[in-house]
Amino acid sequence: MGRLGMPEILVILVVVLLLFGGKKIPELMKGLGTGIKEFKDAAKGEDEAKANSKKEDTKE
Repeated sequence: MGRLGMPEILVILVVVLLLFGGKKIPELMKGLGTGIKEFKDAAKGEDEAKANSKKEDTKE
């Protein structure tokens, strides 16, 4: 599978604009940003939980 060049990115952006319209795109991006933030927070929580369990294992 090849890399995405500028023409491919422009075609994707035009299709998204046509499908969702100009007014919906900011709402979609806000939702996407919120989802990414929640995913990062959950991943960070998992890392902290693993680190805490390893610390408890070494204390015993």
